[in-house]
Amino acid sequence: MPFPMPYSIKSLRANLLRTFAVCLAAATAALPAAAQTTQASPDLLRDYSRGPSLFRSYQEQPVPPMVLENSTRLRDLVRDGKLELSLADALALAIENNLDIAVQRYLRPMAQADVLRAKSGQAARGISGASVPGGLSAGAIGAGITDSSGAGGTGSAGGITGGGGAVNIGQVGAFDPSMSFGFSWDRASSPLNSQVVAGVPSVTTYATAYSASYAQLFPTGTSYFLALSGLRSSSSQQNLLFNPAVVTRFSVGFNQPLLNGFGRLPNERFLLVSQNNLRISDEIFRQQVVTSVVAVTNAYWDLAAFQENVRVAEQSLSVAQKLYQDNKKQAEIGTLAPLDVVAAEAEVAARERDLVVAQTNLQIQETRLKNLLSRRTEPEMDNARVVLTDRLPEPRDADIPALDAALTSAFNNRPDLRQTEGNLQNQAISLRFTKNSLLPSGSIFGLYSGSGLDGNQLVGGVPVTSGGTGDSFSKTFAGDFPEYAGGLSLSLPLRNRAAQADNLRAQLEGSQMEISLQRARNQVALEVRQALVALAQGKAQVEAAHQAVRLGQQTLDAEQKKLEAGISTPYQVVLRQRDLFTSQRAEVQSVVNYAKSLVEIGRATGTTLNRNGIEMSDAWTGSLSRLPNPPVSVQGFTTQPEATR
Repeated sequence: MPFPMPYSIKSLRANLLRTFAVCLAAATAALPAAAQTTQASPDLLRDYSRGPSLFRSYQEQPVPPMVLENSTRLRDLVRDGKLELSLADALALAIENNLDIAVQRYLRPMAQADVLRAKSGQAARGISGASVPGGLSAGAIGAGITDSSGAGGTGSAGGITGGGGAVNIGQVGAFDPSMSFGFSWDRASSPLNSQVVAGVPSVTTYATAYSASYAQLFPTGTSYFLALSGLRSSSSQQNLLFNPAVVTRFSVGFNQPLLNGFGRLPNERFLLVSQNNLRISDEIFRQQVVTSVVAVTNAYWDLAAFQENVRVAEQSLSVAQKLYQDNKKQAEIGTLAPLDVVAAEAEVAARERDLVVAQTNLQIQETRLKNLLSRRTEPEMDNARVVLTDRLPEPRDADIPALDAALTSAFNNRPDLRQTEGNLQNQAISLRFTKNSLLPSGSIFGLYSGSGLDGNQLVGGVPVTSGGTGDSFSKTFAGDFPEYAGGLSLSLPLRNRAAQADNLRAQLEGSQMEISLQRARNQVALEVRQALVALAQGKAQVEAAHQAVRLGQQTLDAEQKKLEAGISTPYQVVLRQRDLFTSQRAEVQSVVNYAKSLVEIGRATGTTLNRNGIEMSDAWTGSLSRLPNPPVSVQGFTTQPEATR
């Protein structure tokens, strides 16, 4: 008696689905908040250089769809009509949403596609910022290793040229093996002017032809082919040995260059360049990430400066309004001339104008920063007011690195230098190839082929023996009618001016790029020195600006006390207010210049990403594993009255 089944298949499947749903919900709830607020960009990290499988090689390979929506982090930061933004948040939004970075994410897949193309034996197409030297093309620009991709046809040995016993088998195929098949049917009717040969006044012929070939080129320059062909024909002629007759042929041949084109470099030159361009694409992308991070950081500090300018303008307006009210009261009781009231009122109007200008600049800068941090505008974000949570940094002695360390860091880390060095490596490959191309073209080749002929043999119109395709192929592969061929070909281009010109150009371009690399190194050294000087001067300017504001505030306070004591005039107080306002704006500008100098020293030394805690893997995916960690001062600069600082 069979044991009873406790669960049916249907109930078992339902339990499994229910268990899976519970596990999925628990895993989702366990995700960290930071991971849930990020939105991954298209998966462009797939290795496109591998190519599809053999059975999918004739289908279009899908690429991930574009993502033009803002990340969820941007919407989460908007609360009550305000976009509360720290510098770390701004950098995170730039990694996720900046369109300049999103555009450059396609460079690596494009470079991988170029590697895939070069693996087949075709010429690399190159990417923006990574060169494919023109000297790599032996023939037409864009041509691959060889011009021929197949071999064979009816009645040929595939790649065999010549006649009258002369045989020459050239290089055929590509790194990707190629197969070709052919089939044709033909009926032809022709009148004859004699019956001696054919025995009839007109001839009708039926022909069926088929062929197949296989060819491949190896990275060493060796190529080979296999060719198989057959022709079945029947005719109304009366004096044929076989009717219908089947003619078959099988051929195998090879070619090996000995001078020009010998070795892996001449045949893998495009693959070497495309693989090098793949590494260059990483540096181009890194450069774009650095550029975007610098732009976002500078825009953040500019916005902080504009907010401080608004605060300065508001403070100045408040002081001017108080002076105006005091003068107005004194004029009413007759202790002050009406002209002093007009001067104070004019100062209020000037400070109101300055406030409007400062607020306008602030709104424009908010728009610029939002554009850097979003893929597209959204009404909620567009109407939100940006509130910065990080203050402008105050100078520190540790901010200024040593010159030797800064130069070493720049030479080792600058992506633009690595890009130039990669292009120089491409040019070195071109130089080696054009040097090989100076040699004559010489190769050895070999051939074996077999032929067969069979069919229905007629005697007086009566079939004596009958045969067909199988019998003809049997004779072909049995070697009843073999052909053996081998030889050596040598081509000597007299004067060889084309190859000489290509090699000379490759040498000249190499020297030109060497000079360009040295020029780039000198420019990097200059930028590092300029950044260090600007940082040191910026530190001194900030300290001097702080002192100027303190003295300006003290001067204004003293002038107001003198006015209250009757030993000064309202106009003098207005002048001291203007001086303080000017010094406060200069202070803000000096601090923001120092903040930008910190950004510039990071860019010049190639340490921008490390200083801000940005991982390149996160930049590639557009999804952050952790927030950036920029070096922001805890006690930063703010324009507060002297008593409250």
